[in-house]
Amino acid sequence: MRRSLPLAICLGMGILMMIQFFVPHPVSVAFYDLTTKWIRIVSAFALVLGVGSLILYHTDRLRRQRPGWAYSIVTLVALVVTAVIGLAWGVKPGSPLQEVLFKNMLVPLNASMFAILAFYMASAAYRAFRARTKEAALLLIAAFVVMLGMVPVGESLWHKLPEVAEWVLSVPNMAAKRAILFGVALGAIATSLKVILGIERGWLGGGKG
Repeated sequence: MRRSLPLAICLGMGILMMIQFFVPHPVSVAFYDLTTKWIRIVSAFALVLGVGSLILYHTDRLRRQRPGWAYSIVTLVALVVTAVIGLAWGVKPGSPLQEVLFKNMLVPLNASMFAILAFYMASAAYRAFRARTKEAALLLIAAFVVMLGMVPVGESLWHKLPEVAEWVLSVPNMAAKRAILFGVALGAIATSLKVILGIERGWLGGGKG
């Protein structure tokens, strides 16, 4: 029963949402609006559960003195400070949350993280661009042309090099990106159908129903 009821609700709501998407009837539109409101309410409860789970997890790490427990202190202090500032002064532009936490802490931290990622990207590019096969050689040539075409020295070497780089980005690169997006969309549809039909049950958690 613990699994049958959620599976039945998931199946019923999945079928109803598919029907309302393809049938633009006033009843269907009203059902969509009502469902959207319920999603907001459920999301609020999910936020409470998420915060509670975060607090329980990190307090358990502190109590057991597990490796890296000092980071749990930072996480809990950041959670409390952000919540207090957000509740007291709001999240509008000009508030302490926006000015102090977002602009002076979150943005520099993100910039530092991406700066570190640049070294990993350089290492990955070095490994990928070694011309051991025809495909790797083609990738190496395309990357070299694009990088050279995006800088002024490329145009000084050959005036049509920026146009070639733009063509590589607009035609073969765009075609590959759209193919990836098609693959992602098909994967999302397949995963959604597996969840709706009860084949994928990981979202139900552990235990027997």
